[in-house]
Amino acid sequence: METALPATASLVALLILFTLVWRASVKLADAGIIDLFWAGGFVLAAAVEAALNPPTEGGWIMLTLVGIWAARLTSHLVHRHRNAQGEDARYAAMRHEGGPDWPAQSLKRVFLVQALALWAVATPIHATLLPGAAALQPGPIAVVGGVLFLLGLATEAAADWQLMRFKADPARRGQILQDGLYAICRHPNYLGEIMVWWGLGLVAFGLTDRVWALGGPALLTFFIVKVSGVPPLEAVLAARPGYAEWAERTPALWPRWATIPGKLGNIKKGA
Repeated sequence: METALPATASLVALLILFTLVWRASVKLADAGIIDLFWAGGFVLAAAVEAALNPPTEGGWIMLTLVGIWAARLTSHLVHRHRNAQGEDARYAAMRHEGGPDWPAQSLKRVFLVQALALWAVATPIHATLLPGAAALQPGPIAVVGGVLFLLGLATEAAADWQLMRFKADPARRGQILQDGLYAICRHPNYLGEIMVWWGLGLVAFGLTDRVWALGGPALLTFFIVKVSGVPPLEAVLAARPGYAEWAERTPALWPRWATIPGKLGNIKKGA
């Protein structure tokens, strides 16, 4: 099968990358460093596939969009990690549960699992860069996807900026950010990420007619909603004062669109 070599090569590259990151995490006693390589992993997969199969114009469009998203997210995560006090709470909890065997467990439970998940989520990249992709001109579906991508990127960036400012304020330490975009939903950064990937999926589908390009965004949405995104973060936030009231009036992820106009005046407040 003509797509086998590039697809296999990108998967192998990701497994090697995340194994090396795991070795570094053991030395640093910090599994959270994996987050710094998440977005870059998509760039690596795209680069390997592009190197083995010269991209069409659609492939270059995808490479550009993924590169923009990855550069923004990686810079934010590097800044966040640099200013963090200790290991991310999610990984610290897993380390505590894992006990002395955690370093060995983390290779499979965190690093290799995320490498496989990343490759599976990257269907928009595979659809546009693997051999056999139709060289279609951007049509309405791709344009809608591009708009959704930009809206998601802006939402995610604004939410991350608001949260970063909030955490930098010593007077609000231990509190919950409840204004700005966080007055519309409790996790606008995750909402933006979902929008980004459905945008990329629609771009890929519109450029190639490969409907399976939408599989990755669907999988990412499942991960965020049910597995590694909202649930563990909610578990941390639930212990903070004011959480119950905030959760009662604010949806976790999907905004109550009818209530947004009344909250627009608070959007710029993000602390």
